[in-house]
Amino acid sequence: MTTGRTITIPHLGRVEGHGGIYVKIAGDQVLDVNMDIHEGSRYYEALLKGKHFLEVQGIITRVCAICSSSHTVAALTALEGALGVKVSRRVYCLRGLLFLGGIIESHALHVFALALPDFLGFDSVIAMAAKYPDQVKFALKLKQLGNTLQTLVGGRAVHPINTLVGGFGKIPQHGDLQKARADLLAALDPLMDFVDLVTTIEVPTWAAQPTIYVALRPYEEAFRFRGVSICTSQGNEYDIESYRETVQEFTVEHSHAKHSALASGETYMVGSLARLHLWGHYLQGRAKEAFNKLFPDGPKDNILLNNWAQLVELVHCLERGVELCDLLLGMDEKRSEMVEYEIGAGRGISAIEVPRGTLYHEYELDQEGRVVTANVITPTTQNLANTERDLRKAVEGMLEEGESLTDDEIKLQLEMVARAYDPCISCSVHVIREES
Repeated sequence: MTTGRTITIPHLGRVEGHGGIYVKIAGDQVLDVNMDIHEGSRYYEALLKGKHFLEVQGIITRVCAICSSSHTVAALTALEGALGVKVSRRVYCLRGLLFLGGIIESHALHVFALALPDFLGFDSVIAMAAKYPDQVKFALKLKQLGNTLQTLVGGRAVHPINTLVGGFGKIPQHGDLQKARADLLAALDPLMDFVDLVTTIEVPTWAAQPTIYVALRPYEEAFRFRGVSICTSQGNEYDIESYRETVQEFTVEHSHAKHSALASGETYMVGSLARLHLWGHYLQGRAKEAFNKLFPDGPKDNILLNNWAQLVELVHCLERGVELCDLLLGMDEKRSEMVEYEIGAGRGISAIEVPRGTLYHEYELDQEGRVVTANVITPTTQNLANTERDLRKAVEGMLEEGESLTDDEIKLQLEMVARAYDPCISCSVHVIREES
């Protein structure tokens, strides 16, 4: 490496949003590693202030099209907590099916179209399709299945319109649920073929290092995306209500997005790999089979394996989707379902596991049901500090190996690390303007 070497990636490709990477090296020392977020600030927490609670989900889902189902379920759950609303079992299951559709869509896009080309030596999924046409065709079909589930439950694939505080405007009919169930089952075998393909791929270890993982404890002893407390791989457990003390947000000069650390000051990771580290032992069926194939010795401290963790979760989502369809098919058909409630002042907090990790929503309402304060902490915001830590480790690993790598080779490896986090940059930028 030459003295004073600078590596700059002005635009990080194959991620959601606009960001870049800047690395400065002096001799064999890494001086600076920045994950620059260029996306414009949205101020969506400030936008919600003064809005009636019925307007909240329609605004917050537009932060990001990919994450709209995740934000919808999180927002509705927090608002219902503020209003003291307890939804029915049917509504709970339907919301589960809704955000499973969101996870399937998101994971399928990331694993197959954004991450896998790097590991197979292609610069895009289009180039990959020339050698793997059937696999790419299936990946697109799987992503479409996620969209179909979101349309079935939410009324459309992006920004749900059928979801309401207390219930749904229209309930999917049994015939549609049976079709969804069949499609979920039919996707399992082809997806397991992908698992077998991935087991043949060697995963680089130059970014591997000990990491703290954080994920919600499932509400039952099973692999679930909704939880009851915040757990860390260090063995600590916190109430969801204390999330502001657990997740310490802070600003950095080089980014429009906040960073996060634990109260101890340590960075951490949320997302699929974190969930497998903490709760992978709960997996059952084909998902357990996929887990054992891809992680024969258990999950390792290597961010690049987050891609394979998402693949395991895809298998789980298909199987869990079938289970939820069966539960819903066991209920009487209805045209709609709503819980009656009274509007009043209150405060509600929700936390759910979404494609990229733990998502927090909090709302305080006044007596008329208008938003007094709102707070949202996204997974990407929580992962950014740890992303920079892993990028630094990757560069240091390359320096230690003593290889004479070109700038383009270093850039590719840095991009692979950043992409492995599957960042949603649009969701991460939510700086609130302070009055001077």
